[in-house]
Amino acid sequence: MLGLDRSGGELAEVLLASLGHRPKIPGFVYGSKLSVAISLMTVSKKADYDAVVVGAGFSGIRTIWELVQLRLTVKCFEAGSDVGGAWYWNCYPGARTDSEAWVYRLNFDPKIKDEWGYQERYPSQQDVQRHLSHVTDQYNLRQYITFDNRVKSAHIDENNIWTITTVDGKTTTCRYFLPATGPLSIAKEPPFPGLKSYQGEWYQAATWPKKKIDFRGKRILVVGTGATGVQIIPKIAPAAKHLTVFQRTPNYVLPGRNYIIDEHQAADIRQKHEDTWDHASRQSSGLAMYRSGRTLQSVGDADKIRQIFDAGWECGGFHFQFETFDDLFTSKEANEAASEYIRQKIRAVVQDPETAEKLCPKYSFLSKRPPCGHFYYEAFNRPNVELVDISGDDIELYEKGIRTSSGGEYEFDMIIFALGFDAATGALSEMDVRGSQGVSLGDVWATQLETYAGVLVRGFPNMFLVCGPHIPFGNMPVVLDIQVKWIGQTLRHMEDKRLAKIDVSEEAMAKWSSHLHEAFEATLFAESAKAAGAWFVGANIPGKASDILFYFGGVPAWTAWLENESKAGWPSLDFGAGEEVPNGHIVNGDITIDSRQLVDGV
Repeated sequence: MLGLDRSGGELAEVLLASLGHRPKIPGFVYGSKLSVAISLMTVSKKADYDAVVVGAGFSGIRTIWELVQLRLTVKCFEAGSDVGGAWYWNCYPGARTDSEAWVYRLNFDPKIKDEWGYQERYPSQQDVQRHLSHVTDQYNLRQYITFDNRVKSAHIDENNIWTITTVDGKTTTCRYFLPATGPLSIAKEPPFPGLKSYQGEWYQAATWPKKKIDFRGKRILVVGTGATGVQIIPKIAPAAKHLTVFQRTPNYVLPGRNYIIDEHQAADIRQKHEDTWDHASRQSSGLAMYRSGRTLQSVGDADKIRQIFDAGWECGGFHFQFETFDDLFTSKEANEAASEYIRQKIRAVVQDPETAEKLCPKYSFLSKRPPCGHFYYEAFNRPNVELVDISGDDIELYEKGIRTSSGGEYEFDMIIFALGFDAATGALSEMDVRGSQGVSLGDVWATQLETYAGVLVRGFPNMFLVCGPHIPFGNMPVVLDIQVKWIGQTLRHMEDKRLAKIDVSEEAMAKWSSHLHEAFEATLFAESAKAAGAWFVGANIPGKASDILFYFGGVPAWTAWLENESKAGWPSLDFGAGEEVPNGHIVNGDITIDSRQLVDGV
């Protein structure tokens, strides 16, 4: 019996030998029969692997599992030392989800819900990391992953074979390239002059060190009040001697109302899991939430409107925006009512009127993705916490701290940068990904960001985006599950029909792009997101072309788009056939052998 520890090249030689060719192979003795134990592999002289995945976070792990089920050979490269992706790197104090536990998990096998349960309504970074590690090990997926190895480039050749080069200079070839880098994997670097001159401690939240950081008795600055800053500030405030917060743009922070999940609720979550997940898959943002069936105008009465907002506020998290009034995203009147309600809540919680007004956004609610907070506004009532508005200031660092262009000078022992991410396109643009014309994906997207339903890009054959741009804006695990199932279905079609290449037509790209823009323009924040600096249009990154990074037509409409495509036989896609080899895979001018066609006793 031939084991699986041989390289692809050796296995190919053995298989060719079984068909009448007998090259010399060290350590191999030819016999009258060849029993090949490689039923889950395709051996090819053309490519090292059938598929290469980049990233081992949620999207990478889910993708690996799907590819293994298709009996494709898989290699995954991960820059970190463990699985987790964003949840591996973002281990700063207070890091946790803002999606509820029952819809923030891997879901490719029903057994997962029985083998794993989160501890809190909004799982902590540590708990999410444990979940991903547990599933990876439980399903033996770690064997496919090479850790501590960042991908530098990915180039496709005229034979539709991708060459993946890692930072150590090694190359790997594959037929299918699946970058699963996630929407929030490239942190915005501190752009401030003088950073090298600063002599204190400084950290980026998105690359937080694994060692324990001591905040006690220190003068600390947090730069940024987005989702990351909102989580960090309440956690370190009690330990700091003095905490200063630099804010450029305030956010509408929704209360999380987090709690421990006891054994009774855990049992209820498991029992209802299938129904919960099914509902989330049909909700606009992939959450287990329900439309209210009412608009602000349909209610009319001011007291009743207040009661409805109160109920959403007390429920916590995104229930406020999805279960109060259905027209918060489309009606200026309803949106302003919600905006003013939150401002009043801020003023009621924050005791100092001047600080409260600084924390009150002037732009419309939902122009930026609202963070989910846990005693965020309450932190500003502490005597050791100070809020500084730097909206009109430039800042520079010097050896002891920071100076502002308005003349302020601050000394700090520690600075924490919570500046957000180059969302959706950052990782793929940073990687040197080159398509069939030799042009980089980053250059293509710098001119015009286009995809086909967030999965394919014209001119980049056999590349499937996983959790990249133009997927629905919402809860990633639910969106991811739908996307990867469709990718798997498409790959199965290619394998069964022996199709060597997949690309997308120019017409199909244009049709999707038109639909994407139409869906975005139907929202109120189409007018305000850029001015507010929203990361979902790239407005938080200086020099980045502002564009629509996600799909705002909702998960059900996006799912229907993909399903209609596959049910109709993929009419929008261009498939290319290669040469068919008897009992083999299709290739473009080179032999491959499909081990699924081989049986004991060849």
